Amino acid sequence: VSMADAKHVAAADYVGLVSANNTKEKWAKSGFTAEASAFVDAPLIRELPVAVECVLRSYDEGTCRLVAQIVNVSVDESVLDENGNVDVKKAAPITFDPFNNTYVALGEVVGKAFHDGNALK
Repeated sequence: VSMADAKHVAAADYVGLVSANNTKEKWAKSGFTAEASAFVDAPLIRELPVAVECVLRSYDEGTCRLVAQIVNVSVDESVLDENGNVDVKKAAPITFDPFNNTYVALGEVVGKAFHDGNALK
């Protein structure tokens, strides 16, 4: 699962819109280049800095529930901070906003995980 970023919104949207079965030059037109993963039988997208590489464990067609095992996380050094952690502002991952049919860049910190809820204990 390659995480689309703010720089590649149009290309990421395009590859989701068209089928390679019908659009033979899908990858070339998107501007993305594929490279082989050493961990799974699926390509990584060279231009996208973060990918979670997974192996499918189960899929239920009735509920569309998919279970996968993460076997590797690929992160380009360009999105790391000085401590080697992913800098969300540098990575600029996007998410789909279904209320407005838009893509939104993530990055604003609104709380501290596994911490802020302690105030309610």
